Amino acid sequence: MQEVIDNKEREKAFRELVARNKDYIFNLCKGYRFSASWEIEDAFQEVLCTLWRDMDQFEGRSSERTWIFRVAKNTLLQLKRKESNLPQPDMPTPAPYYDERVPDMENYHYLMQLVNNLPRLDSQIVHAHIEGFSYKEIAQMTQLTVPAVAMRLARAKERLRRQYEKTK
Repeated sequence: MQEVIDNKEREKAFRELVARNKDYIFNLCKGYRFSASWEIEDAFQEVLCTLWRDMDQFEGRSSERTWIFRVAKNTLLQLKRKESNLPQPDMPTPAPYYDERVPDMENYHYLMQLVNNLPRLDSQIVHAHIEGFSYKEIAQMTQLTVPAVAMRLARAKERLRRQYEKTK
C-alpha cells in the first residue's frame, strides 16, 4: 500500500515539475534544430520520460532548472547522435519555425548554426547563457568555475562575431 501512495506522490510532484517548466523544456528541444516539427514533439516526450525516470536522482544541490537543463541536454544530444547515424532520405526541407520575438529569423537561424558548430562545451555554455542562466548556474551545470565560464563565454562570443562577420 505504501508503494501506491509513494507513486501517487511521485506522480503529483512530476506533474507539478512539468507544469512549472513545460515551456522551458519545449524551448530547449526547439534549440536542437530537429529537421521536422514532429521530431521536436518526440524530443519533448523523450526528455519528459528521462525526467520521470531520473526524478529520484535530483538532490537539490542545484536549482530545478539547472537539473532539467542537464537532463534535457544529455537526452537531446543522444537523440541527435542517433539521428545523425540514420540514413537520411531525400526529402524537401521543411519550412523553418518562425518566432515573432526574433525579427530576423534567417540571421537568427544562421547564428544558431554557428553556435551549434562550436566545441560542445562552448556551445552548451552559449545556449545556457541565451536561456538566461547566470554564470554561477552555468558553472554548476558544466562543473567549471565561474571565471572559466566567463572566459569561455567571452571567447565563444568573439569567435561567433568573427565567423558571422566573415560570412555576412
